[in-house]
Amino acid sequence: MKTPPESARPGPPRCILHADMDAFYASVEQRDDPTLRGRPLAVGGDGPRGVVAAASYEARRFGVRSAMPSFEARRLCPDLVFLRGDLRKYARESRRIFAVFDEFSPSVEGLSLDEAFIDLTGSRRLLGAPADVGARLRDRVREETGLPVSVGIGPVKMVAKIASAEAKPDGLLEVEPGGVRKFLAPLPVRRIWGVGPVSERRLVELGFRTVDDLACADPRIVEQLLGRWGTELAGLARGEDLREVESRGAALSYSEENTFREDVADRALLGATILTHAESVARRLRNDGVRGRTVVLKWREARRRSAGPRGYPLRTRQITLFEATDDGAVIAREARRLLADSGPEEPVRLVGVGVSGLEDPGRAQLSLFADGLEKDADPGERAALNRALDELEARFGAGTVVRASQARADRAGLSLQIKRGEDPAGDR
Repeated sequence: MKTPPESARPGPPRCILHADMDAFYASVEQRDDPTLRGRPLAVGGDGPRGVVAAASYEARRFGVRSAMPSFEARRLCPDLVFLRGDLRKYARESRRIFAVFDEFSPSVEGLSLDEAFIDLTGSRRLLGAPADVGARLRDRVREETGLPVSVGIGPVKMVAKIASAEAKPDGLLEVEPGGVRKFLAPLPVRRIWGVGPVSERRLVELGFRTVDDLACADPRIVEQLLGRWGTELAGLARGEDLREVESRGAALSYSEENTFREDVADRALLGATILTHAESVARRLRNDGVRGRTVVLKWREARRRSAGPRGYPLRTRQITLFEATDDGAVIAREARRLLADSGPEEPVRLVGVGVSGLEDPGRAQLSLFADGLEKDADPGERAALNRALDELEARFGAGTVVRASQARADRAGLSLQIKRGEDPAGDR
């Protein structure tokens, strides 16, 4: 007799909670400034190339949404209040929120500063009914921060995440295992994980408009039309999601980028901005005690090549070093070399620097050819200087000390992503 797969063996029913703060950045600002309450508010870049990072529910009634260009948001809502935002403040609030999440389970998977999956499977006997746990979690977040959070509960991650979206704003929705198919059935097919605008159009053209259309389709036809990808989507449509809640693992790469307010062709400005990003990435590498062997330069062309948000092409170039590094000067030197040798030949709207191929310094492999390569003078002095810069940043905040040739690099909007190696709260 065949042994059933691990997922098919008997065991306690899974119980996943998804907690998602409501209009996080905007809610923080409205909490801290009573004059903003009840007014349409957007947080993000307010320049011609700015992007809305968060919109209050008052603004959403006008159609303002996150990731929307700022000029479009102002067109939809002329009375919109725009704030640049304070990422350090939001990061501090995020720490408080996640501390509450940790009270309810040791298994918390942070997706961004304002949302997380929490596995309650092993805590049901101790904590009680899932809906009661969700209610207590919401109360604790409000008690600790004064902010609203919506909670979705389900037997799998996708269902829990959709349930929290359906519960917004400031609500709770539990989908029990026996009600998954009924809950998912009427939803548009785009609500399935992995379905974007292009995929949705393709599915609709094939007759799959709702989740139920895909869930009920003949598996052989789905595979014939869509291959393995379609088979996986159909499984999700039936609520078959075996992904576990996982605490965040090790980073695979570090990067930083910015969008310029105006197109830039000046190589000196690009080089100065590259140095700024390289120093930031290097500091995060040192904070995490790792080094990187591959330096990546990326840019987005200023000339639109096609319609839609991806109309401005993104280009990348990379170089692999003989020895891994956590030195901003080395990262900047190689990224600038890429800029000079194979960089853009026309103006750009975005530039970024990244490092991958991460290594533990204690296990790093020395190059057999290092003696014949260009070497930085006094590596011990450079390491001491970097440590001093890190200590100043930690004590007085980012930007306390910069190199003379660094350029200010403003982002077009704020990111909700948690950056590994960074301490954006700066409240040590």
